[in-house]
Formats: sequence, C-alpha cells, structure tokens
Amino acid sequence: MFWNRNNIITGLILGLLIPLTGYWLIKGGFELLTQIGAFDPTGFSESWRARTISLLAICLNIIPFNLYRRRRFDESMRGLIFPTVLFVGIWVFWFKDFLFQNI
Repeated sequence: MFWNRNNIITGLILGLLIPLTGYWLIKGGFELLTQIGAFDPTGFSESWRARTISLLAICLNIIPFNLYRRRRFDESMRGLIFPTVLFVGIWVFWFKDFLFQNI
C-alpha cells in the first residue's frame, strides 16, 4: 500500500493530505454541532474556531508520525516533518496578531 513505504515522498504526501482532510472534517463537525445546538460559539473570539480547527488538523500528523516511528520508517517520518513545520509556520503567521497581542 502507499503508506507502507519508507520514503520521503510518502511522508510529504501524507503530511499534506492529512491536515487538509482533517481540517475539512473537523470544520464540518463543528458546523454540525452548532446547527443541532450541541455547541454554542457565543462568548468565543472571532478567530477561535479557525485557530482551533487548524491547530487540531495540524496535530493529526502526530498519528502517522507515531506509526512510522514504531515501524522505524525514518524517511517517511522525515517527510512528515516538512509539511508539519510549514503548516505550523503558516498558522503562527496567520494568527500572529492574536497570539502576540500582549507582547
């Protein structure tokens, strides 16, 4: 299977696809919970939902990273790190005004 390969390209592809797909799924889950009344976003800041969803989506890369670590697929782990660091950099840049407002 595709994800059972120990190479950087596999890690890069999974490192890009998992957060993007996760963002889409988590966002849909938040919207569904809001529509059925199980979650009320009032009282949170405007960017809370976007910050939280994107951070959770980035953190989803921990799952394949740990699976590759157990199997000692070092090249795939290395490939996962590049998009994760890229997404974290984008996240910090995008929300820098909120993150560093008291500095």
